[in-house]
Amino acid sequence: MENGRNKGRAPPSATKTMSTRDEARLAILISGRGSNMHSIVDACDSNFLRARVCLVISNNSDSKGLISAREIGLPTKYIDHRIYENRESFDQALLSALKEAKADLILLAGFMRILTPLMIYPFLGRLINIHPSLLPKYPGLNTHQRAIDAGDKEAGATVHFVTPELDKGPVIIQAKVPILSTDTADTLASKILEKEHEIYPLGVQMLIEQRVTLENNEAIMNGSALPAKGISSA
Repeated sequence: MENGRNKGRAPPSATKTMSTRDEARLAILISGRGSNMHSIVDACDSNFLRARVCLVISNNSDSKGLISAREIGLPTKYIDHRIYENRESFDQALLSALKEAKADLILLAGFMRILTPLMIYPFLGRLINIHPSLLPKYPGLNTHQRAIDAGDKEAGATVHFVTPELDKGPVIIQAKVPILSTDTADTLASKILEKEHEIYPLGVQMLIEQRVTLENNEAIMNGSALPAKGISSA
């Protein structure tokens, strides 16, 4: 889950660019176990990504991902959404923490909060999400069971830009898995999660190297808009 509630007019393009530091500063927002967070951390540690994680934020104090991030020495912050009177005030707290950390890219990795334009626009083009379906199919929750119930032959994961419309931001990269007759929501989720761990670092790499940008609500690569389903990963 990522964003929503479009208030105000969106800017025509993402005008802010990455910093010129040797390493990009990544902030990762999580609510649960943080497996995609760890795939990003591993990609940084192996130098696949010229980046380092400058902050991990969770809205859940019991998040396994937040606990494991602390254990490996990452900077962390717990921001309890329940103490804020509305989404905008919570997003203001997020925004302040991210600006203080001087984050270049914001990565949503199982962050189960809907973001408002207050949070989205300052990082437009530098804010991405990993979603467990082949968008535009099945935005929101319960994606695996919905794909099975629909009789789909394949499912997958999508890395996309975050914009104010829920799970509707331009797609950067997708990966597919077959849905077998024996699959349950749990077995399908496990197969897709492996693909998530593969394509999220790839999507982040493309942004760090500025091979893909967000312009006029389109994902642009080499001067041309990517297809609606982005790049397909093998």
